[in-house]
Amino acid sequence: MGMVSEIARKRKFLLGIGYFVQGLRCFPWMGVNFFLKDGMRVAPATLQILQNSANLPMVAKPLYGILSDCVYLFAEHRIPYIAFGAFLQAISWMAIAIFAASGISFMSITFYLLLGNLGASIVEVANDAMVAETAKQPATSKKNKSSSSGGLQSFVWMASSIGGVLGNLVGGIVIDRFAPRMMFLIYGILLSFQFFITALIRESTLALPKSSSLGLRKQLSELSAALKKPDLLYAIIWFSFSYAVIPALTGTMFFYQTQHLKIESSLLGISKVVGQAAMLLWGVVYNRYLKSVSSRKLIIAVQGTMVFFMLSDYLFVKGFYQNLGLPDSLYVIIFSSLLEVLYFFKILPFSVLMAQLCPPGCEGSIMAFVMSAIALAFIVSGYLGVALASYFRVNGDDFSGLPGALLVQAACTLVPIFWASCVPQDAEAKGKSKEN
Repeated sequence: MGMVSEIARKRKFLLGIGYFVQGLRCFPWMGVNFFLKDGMRVAPATLQILQNSANLPMVAKPLYGILSDCVYLFAEHRIPYIAFGAFLQAISWMAIAIFAASGISFMSITFYLLLGNLGASIVEVANDAMVAETAKQPATSKKNKSSSSGGLQSFVWMASSIGGVLGNLVGGIVIDRFAPRMMFLIYGILLSFQFFITALIRESTLALPKSSSLGLRKQLSELSAALKKPDLLYAIIWFSFSYAVIPALTGTMFFYQTQHLKIESSLLGISKVVGQAAMLLWGVVYNRYLKSVSSRKLIIAVQGTMVFFMLSDYLFVKGFYQNLGLPDSLYVIIFSSLLEVLYFFKILPFSVLMAQLCPPGCEGSIMAFVMSAIALAFIVSGYLGVALASYFRVNGDDFSGLPGALLVQAACTLVPIFWASCVPQDAEAKGKSKEN
């Protein structure tokens, strides 16, 4: 028992660091947004296109997942990928910090952001695979049983949320006192620490299950066979569609808050802290009270709540809350921050469902495919948002068409709820329905 608990602690230590550092990515990206807006004077559409295009490496996650599943490096198939991904991120953010001082071109910063997100996607794939395969291992005691019912997913979710809270809180302070390049440099140093810590850990001490080393072609065949299962395929399609159909207006709202409303960067940082704190609270609430609730019900509830908050944004832009005496800054800190993170609330119950549906031996491939589908959906959503803002003629100086764009966004968010039956029931929920 002592050895088992020691192994569990090591796993949590490694996963906790990995998800915490990835949660901190909001810290340098806050600097990127202000650097592009104030330093490079880009338009809202250009900012949003870059924000979404930088996520293109995330779309190739299935490839990283297959490599992680079946290609062992130094007799290990998770740790080397985490270390390599951290190294790529450290190099990219250090380069941006160095060249930002002497004047970096738009193409150069785009390249380094793509390189950084390539590293981040490799790390995320390896970490997600570790969580999936660990959660599928049989529990050795009642105390450890939570790992198989969402406990480990909740833990890494909270680690990522804590990183997000700290990153946004410190980011809002640092961006007011230092140049954005300082944020890039600090994050690059943290990634360097993650690289060295990960490189010192031997995978054999984590007692991870050995994959069957099927080879790339066979692994692709296994992935293809797994995706032919209706429950798995329909769930992934619906989940991706539920994001892709929503025209994201993140870049437009960033300019609206900073240019039109003159919200200070420190207040935006506090707003994002509130959002990350809500994500952390969601992880705690889910772990304690909602694990027994059907994933489908939770996902539908979150989707409906998103519609409500988008309609609230419409009223906000129309001046409804201002007429009630609610300051713009307070609305941004509370309601806008919650809407921003509500997009991700669905991922926790969905990841638990995917861990149940993943066939043994290709957890990395399936989870990577899921996350790449979500990444592609976010990219499509971002491009649709640019098109929607352009259609309503919203730009950095004219926001008169923003209310109409927000109404369209809310209507698009409502659409996936009508096809939520594509999301299968959890294994436990199915068992209860059969008993009844």
